[in-house]
Amino acid sequence: MQTLVTDLLVTLAYGVVGIVLMGIGYVLVDVATPGKLHELIWNERNRNAALLLASNLAGVGVIVVAAIAASEDDFVLGLVGAASYGILGLVVMAAAFLLLDVATPGKLGEILVDPEPHPAVWVSAVVHLASGAVIAAAIS
Repeated sequence: MQTLVTDLLVTLAYGVVGIVLMGIGYVLVDVATPGKLHELIWNERNRNAALLLASNLAGVGVIVVAAIAASEDDFVLGLVGAASYGILGLVVMAAAFLLLDVATPGKLGEILVDPEPHPAVWVSAVVHLASGAVIAAAIS
């Protein structure tokens, strides 16, 4: 029974770290988006903003999963690794977004608020996912 309780508490701790990192990811996408992200997604049903946010959250999730898997049952190492690699992944995703914004015509942030689907948002979403995958692969 003690093992079950311990495992549940460890899982809860990882879950909290993952949620905090996804919250930071949400804030970063909100900063990159003109207007309020929650209004764009939930009120205006903006698919561009939703796709970019979803890709950011998935990228963070991939990193946290890889950090947990690489921790080799060392709880402290796993928790610190998940948090550290998660922050690093968010920094890399933000840098990749900024580089893509510089390398392409127009402003990606403005494209995100366009109510019409835009192919550039798909490209940016894949950049988020790929960035998360690269960090995840580097962990193991």
